[in-house]
Amino acid sequence: MKIKKNIVIKIGTTSIIKDGLLNKQFIDSLARSVKLLKSQGVKTLIVTSGAVQLGANELKFQKRPTNLKSLQVASSVGQIELINSFKSIFNNHNLKIGQVLMSKNVLEDRFQFVNTTEALNELLNQDIIPVINENDIVATEELKFGDNDRLSAIVAIITKADKLIIVTDQEGLFNADPTSTKDAQKIDYIEFDSEELTNLIEKSSSGRGMGGFSTKIMAAQMAGFSGIPTQIIPWTDEAVLDCINEVEIGTLIKPSIKKVKLKKLWIAYGLPVIGKIIIDSGAVEAISSDASLLSIGIKEIIKNFDNNEGVEIFDDQNNLIAKGISKIHSSDISNKNNEIVIHKDNLLIL
Repeated sequence: MKIKKNIVIKIGTTSIIKDGLLNKQFIDSLARSVKLLKSQGVKTLIVTSGAVQLGANELKFQKRPTNLKSLQVASSVGQIELINSFKSIFNNHNLKIGQVLMSKNVLEDRFQFVNTTEALNELLNQDIIPVINENDIVATEELKFGDNDRLSAIVAIITKADKLIIVTDQEGLFNADPTSTKDAQKIDYIEFDSEELTNLIEKSSSGRGMGGFSTKIMAAQMAGFSGIPTQIIPWTDEAVLDCINEVEIGTLIKPSIKKVKLKKLWIAYGLPVIGKIIIDSGAVEAISSDASLLSIGIKEIIKNFDNNEGVEIFDDQNNLIAKGISKIHSSDISNKNNEIVIHKDNLLIL
């Protein structure tokens, strides 16, 4: 795949922090790579972690805090050193950066979505490299779980990036946790619509044996739904150029053959969920074949919902299989009637 427009590079804490200190050599290497990409007409957006660790160091915390308020304080303090170092080092390479703080809920609000998209695109138009981090002061669940992986996927989606590159301290994705499984094997590439990715997603969702890669797999799934490939790589000076020149490095997760429309991406990742239902096997088969969900296929309503609200759909083995926007109130559902509960245009199979 020829990179024509832009890429998103996500940097993890283990890459940007070395021996407890900011790894300025890494930032310099990143800046040189970005400059080379620029010379080839490719624009770069950077999503970086590291602020919490830097703040914890400056505040002389004995270890990374787990309390939400302490995390927010540490992030606020550390963000200054992080962005100042990026600015200084990138300036040495005649590159201008702009700081952007955003959060996952940009997908939940249409106004936020449009404004963020326009702002990021305008930064790129003015030849400014966005350096993006979670807005930790207002984040809650995202901050506690280190969700910059999924944030990077959102950035890739809203800027219509050609590729998402996630930099880690591992050689790529493995079929088991390489830190605890001796014969774990690296996966070179994965087809999006494959059983292999489905199995990895199930493992990551359950937290079993992925060696800290669960949110990276989820990010790849998000990007893949939008037609964007994800490459999970270890860092070298040539790593990013290798990625855009299709050199085999790390793990490449190919995108879905069927590109999902933006509305359905919002259903998958931005829609606030109110209701929960369990459907029978016939209904599972029907919605998997691009049909609407009818009331006759609903076995049980676990959580009530109103019309136009988000609903999670589970099969009778309690597996989450789809999400959608309800057409009617849950109290109006009856097995005697064959009403549309969720129209196929407002339904996404996960």
